[in-house]
Amino acid sequence: MAGVCSRRAADDLVAQGLVAVNDVIVTSAGTKVDPALDCVTVQGEPVVLSAPGEGQLHYVLINKPTQVVTTVSDPQGRRTVMDVLPARLQKHRLFPVGRLDFFSQGLLLLTNDGELANRLTHPRWHLPKVYHVTIRGEVSEAKLETMRQGMVLAEGETLAPMGVDIVNRQAGTVKLGITLIQGLNRQIRRMCRDLGLTVLRLERVAQGPIDLGDLREGQVRVLVPEEINTLLRAVGLEPKKRQAPRTGERPAKG
Repeated sequence: MAGVCSRRAADDLVAQGLVAVNDVIVTSAGTKVDPALDCVTVQGEPVVLSAPGEGQLHYVLINKPTQVVTTVSDPQGRRTVMDVLPARLQKHRLFPVGRLDFFSQGLLLLTNDGELANRLTHPRWHLPKVYHVTIRGEVSEAKLETMRQGMVLAEGETLAPMGVDIVNRQAGTVKLGITLIQGLNRQIRRMCRDLGLTVLRLERVAQGPIDLGDLREGQVRVLVPEEINTLLRAVGLEPKKRQAPRTGERPAKG
């Protein structure tokens, strides 16, 4: 077990309650751990797990908090998405795929797979992105139809038709589900501005076949192989031979 002992001896340590994963005593010898996310201790002492090789490809999903910059570094010293990542993942030279503006939150993919990142940001392979947008007050049917049919922004850019539905109404607000097939900068905020709508919260909840699920704000998880393969195929790529090993879906706080 990571050079500490043999596999049989490791089973004995587990049976004695001497092994913990993230400060929780392990009760099963078959418990799976992710070297990138999990802290393993034996009798209270941390175990150094072998990290994947330098050529390993990594695919990570984070629920980006608000007031975090979607860049690797920021000259103004603001918190970046790299600061959200656990230390074990920061060493893999991941970079964000696309942008999510400073005051928006939600699904953001990070990877060191340049080929996939290029496909995901290229207009030809642009995957639908789903957002939940909370608006102050009411939204008229006429404004919903304007969004659905496409409109021209004040700057002159033409928006393609988009899917827009009301998710719920609560406490003087309306939550809209908006599906975009374009990648214009700050598209939703600019569209709402031109329609006289005040955005209180903007959250990306899905990108192509990948969805945020119940991952809480500021949490991180590694995509499992099935998700990676589905994402690759969605942009016309075949699954890679070198992928991050299968991991559990337990999220980690950034």
